[in-house]
Amino acid sequence: MNLPDDIRNQLRDKVWEIADQIDWQSLGLTEKTRHYENWTKDPEIGGVIGRFMDVRQVRVYLKDCFLKEYARARQSDALLPFRLLALPPDAPIEKQFIKPHGRRLSDGRVLCWGRAADWKAIVMAVYERSFHVDGAIPFAAVLLKADGKYADPSARAIVEDAAQRLGIERLVWQS
Repeated sequence: MNLPDDIRNQLRDKVWEIADQIDWQSLGLTEKTRHYENWTKDPEIGGVIGRFMDVRQVRVYLKDCFLKEYARARQSDALLPFRLLALPPDAPIEKQFIKPHGRRLSDGRVLCWGRAADWKAIVMAVYERSFHVDGAIPFAAVLLKADGKYADPSARAIVEDAAQRLGIERLVWQS
């Protein structure tokens, strides 16, 4: 059973606010598991959800309906990539893309962004999305969460070489 829209929206907003405060996107599996358990036991979150479904499904509901949607929403926001590229937040956009997220600006520049671990898809998307449009420019790939393996210059070297060979003007790493 689904939650009524007004209750679902209130709970989603509450969980998302907490997720923003704890920087959900950067948490490891152990920390996320702890938060899922806390939310499941919280009478104002899990307790409310549990009135509409089997309490054993509350954690799955939180994960599948609130946090997956949260990750997609935060990832699709162009504010950080635009800031990292020194683009004005109100730059005119001709087209928006998902999987991976990106924009083609009205001046033809194509940029895409996502997690550094997904660099192949992001770099290729910049290339492909500019290749098929006259006047489009493979402008930038912004690789987020570039820590761990991707903090190492030797791991970055292959990515930088691929971007250069594909004619991508800028490659930005953000930890």
